[in-house]
Amino acid sequence: MQAVVFLGENKIDIREYPDPVPGPDEVVIRIKASGMCGSDLHHLHGPLRTGPELVIEGHEPCGVVELVGDAVRPTEAQVGDRVMVHHYDGCRTCQYCRSGWTQYCPNARTVFGGLNGDGGHADFMKVPAHTLINLPDSLSFKTGAAISCGTGTAFAAIKRVDLSADETVAIFGQGPVGLSCTMLAKAFGARVIALDVDPARLEMAKHFGADFVINSQEQDPVAAVRELTRNGEGADKSIECSANATVRQHAVQALRRWGTACMVGVFGKLELSSDEVIHLHKTIVGSLTFSKNLQEECALFVAERGLDVESLFTDEFRLAEAERAYELFDRREIGKGVFVFD
Repeated sequence: MQAVVFLGENKIDIREYPDPVPGPDEVVIRIKASGMCGSDLHHLHGPLRTGPELVIEGHEPCGVVELVGDAVRPTEAQVGDRVMVHHYDGCRTCQYCRSGWTQYCPNARTVFGGLNGDGGHADFMKVPAHTLINLPDSLSFKTGAAISCGTGTAFAAIKRVDLSADETVAIFGQGPVGLSCTMLAKAFGARVIALDVDPARLEMAKHFGADFVINSQEQDPVAAVRELTRNGEGADKSIECSANATVRQHAVQALRRWGTACMVGVFGKLELSSDEVIHLHKTIVGSLTFSKNLQEECALFVAERGLDVESLFTDEFRLAEAERAYELFDRREIGKGVFVFD
């Protein structure tokens, strides 16, 4: 099979690997769609890697079960099942693994597609059967790929702030995760304010249901959010999807008293005045990806409401185009890309 690996220092290689064979508790998936994620770029730009450090990239995989191991129960997986992957494995016995938050396993954590486990930028992917999440029949494989990271992350963030239909939420950053937040928050019934510095992304936010859009280069984002809220108090909730330290400050400052801000963008710093948190009773929470249960809940939510998650993808590529795809992605000449397979 063909597969994409990052060598570090911006180098990409497409290599031939033997087709995987499942162990007793494993399955092999024929990949149908594998999304590109902004966090891939950190691995792409990292130090040079060789030998056992190299893994197949891609942590947004979706496809069809091709082979099942001898110990896999029919209730877990069968050949032909349409599935997503919760792209983590662990010891399977600690409190985090048992609650579906496998990414926090302190004993034997594996992250498929970028850290220490082979991912979905390949014709086939081998994973433990317990990582599979059924893909509803009404959802496309590309939708399943989006839910497997970016859209699932957005869903978890909305749950983290306990967003309700009578609230106003300001979503800072309208990349793929932020746009997913906008779409999902609107489906939750909330009043949505979308912020970014890219006019094209703000147009997409309108398409995904934003009630108001704010260009943070043209307006003071905090003042603009306050002008759109009752008595100028600020948003009830905010979700920050940029990982920019200044934007993180804005996401907190734009809240009303007793408001809640969720930090989703990874890496970077968070620096705040204590007055914002203590004197104004604001709550700041973080949210990293999602549990297995939340991934399944997100897929059902998207299916039941007929949300057009697939339209998050602006460009499709074949594996042979991986070098060009990531070059365009890195230069922000495309939005969100996805590798598709026959």
